[in-house]
Amino acid sequence: MPLSEFQLIQHYFQAHAAGRDDVVLGIGDDAALVTPHPDCELVLAIDTLVAGVHFPLDTDAADIGYKLLAVNLSDLAAMGAEPSWMTLALTLPESDPQWLEKFSQGLFELADQYGVAIIGGDTTRGPLTLSLQAHGQLPGGSALQRSGARPGDSVFVTGVLGGAAIALAALQGEFELSPDEMDHCRARLDRPTPRLAVGQALRGIATAAIDISDGLMADLGHIAGQSGVGAEIVADQLPLDVIESASLSAERHRQLALTVGDDYELCFTAPDSAIEKIRAIAFSSDCSITEIGKITASESVRVVDWQGKPIELQLDGYQHFPEQK
Repeated sequence: MPLSEFQLIQHYFQAHAAGRDDVVLGIGDDAALVTPHPDCELVLAIDTLVAGVHFPLDTDAADIGYKLLAVNLSDLAAMGAEPSWMTLALTLPESDPQWLEKFSQGLFELADQYGVAIIGGDTTRGPLTLSLQAHGQLPGGSALQRSGARPGDSVFVTGVLGGAAIALAALQGEFELSPDEMDHCRARLDRPTPRLAVGQALRGIATAAIDISDGLMADLGHIAGQSGVGAEIVADQLPLDVIESASLSAERHRQLALTVGDDYELCFTAPDSAIEKIRAIAFSSDCSITEIGKITASESVRVVDWQGKPIELQLDGYQHFPEQK
């Protein structure tokens, strides 16, 4: 039997409003009250997932819940923040108890892992659209930003790239993957890992940072634009997800990794003097960190081969509202 709005909130979300001493007043009032840590700045990030745009229509509800929080935590990671609370807005075609049960399980699986409490939100009827705002904290003046990259800095990425893009391309019929490869890539698409420990450890070390949501080239371009610099990426240094499909060429694999996005890894810049500290962060966080290029004084972001020859790319990072030509 479909639940009313208030029954839905109470049954699936109210129980997870507790668990943090800094929540003064959570779900159940007009707004929430929280107590930030002393001498900390608040970091706020919001993302919306729309069915058929941000996830395939056949995506399991638990994976949708997990990813909705993961993409927001990834934004906090890119700022170096520690996650604390979240608010959730659900637009649902119907109050389907089975779907809501799975969705909430996936959402709180990740929330419980990082100690994130839900403190409020909204529920409406309409096409399936899910918005979540994550709230984090960090010591005042320590936030990582996009605007600090300088010529001579190295460019780094966490983890591996391309798995999520390969899953999307395979789902669209571009090529075939074995069942094991599809499961691997679909997990990268549906359940990205927010690199929170790395982001927090990079405070005071990285000169600029961003999470890779719209494609490495597009997101690195945001760092370059905000910092007033350029960048040169060496294609052979990219840490590509290991896929051995005979129908996926090495060139296409690289193109997908550079341009499609949905990896939610971190891309950051740092001076060469920080290399040993970055290696220590990779070891302590159990997350690979790879140097892939350099920040330049030019205003362009380009990819080159091992000989320094430019490589032309055929795709751009995802844009909801592309420029009109």
